[in-house]
Amino acid sequence: MARASVFVFFAYLLCLVAAAPILISGNTIQKRAFALQDYADFQISDGVAGDAEALAKAVFVDPFEGVDLATVSDQTQKDVETMRKAAEAAETGQFNPAIDAADGAEADALQNGKIKNKVLKLTGSVQVLNIKIAKATAKGDDTSDLETKLQTQLGKLNKNIATDVAAAGEASKGVV
Repeated sequence: MARASVFVFFAYLLCLVAAAPILISGNTIQKRAFALQDYADFQISDGVAGDAEALAKAVFVDPFEGVDLATVSDQTQKDVETMRKAAEAAETGQFNPAIDAADGAEADALQNGKIKNKVLKLTGSVQVLNIKIAKATAKGDDTSDLETKLQTQLGKLNKNIATDVAAAGEASKGVV
């Protein structure tokens, strides 16, 4: 009976370790906070308008909760940027033509989806800038140019969040 309990305990520990991906960097082991995903797996445009801010944070901000952004690996930073670029590509390459080809309720739903996608893209952009600022600050580098870019992106983000909130409850459609 005691052996079974010990076995169950170790099996449980193994599951915990397997469920928390790690990143080995130098001599340190860190819980991996972020994983690169295909656009179809992280897009937030389907559903209804009004929740884009929370959904975008779940993709780009929440995985870094409790993480010193100055310690984010260069690869993870590149992964965030790759996903941001994928959201931007969806906006220009898929949403715009789909909206142009649609009318009525379909066009409205796609427009709401595009706004949610913009919130996603801009949240990713802000997170990349926050990582760059944290790393530059840790090195003692000047961050004024990055801070200016951050303020510009935050202005765009807040505008699109307000647009999404104004359409709360309306249908929203993605392009994937």
